[in-house]
Amino acid sequence: MGGVKSQKKTRGGRPRIVLAEDDAAIRRLVQKLLETFADVDAFADGMEAYSHMRHHGAPDLVVTDVMMPRMDGLTLANRLKHDEDLKVVPIIILTAKGGAKDMIAGINVGARHYVTKPFDRDEFLGKVKKTLGLT
Repeated sequence: MGGVKSQKKTRGGRPRIVLAEDDAAIRRLVQKLLETFADVDAFADGMEAYSHMRHHGAPDLVVTDVMMPRMDGLTLANRLKHDEDLKVVPIIILTAKGGAKDMIAGINVGARHYVTKPFDRDEFLGKVKKTLGLT
């Protein structure tokens, strides 16, 4: 696969984050938190998020839920991991699935961090900023 534009930072040097979360209320909350320091493209499932990245270039970070319709977060992470143009994009999984097997599955598909819901706002933002190199 070729052809993904390399378009990381937006105007003004703000990081670009793709957020995939099917729960509209959580999606709005996380988007609002992240928009204090980044430009965020938010989607209701992994398929929309992946399609966006294929057409608009690799973001600086993907934050994804696990349980979503059409394409879940683990499948999205696995697609990114095997996509030549997107495999370098760091991933943070933000999910209600907090079992040890779930965390291992997330790490195995390439997630840098695995954050369980409900999440501590400051801890989550700290992990995002660290992943983006902002701390």
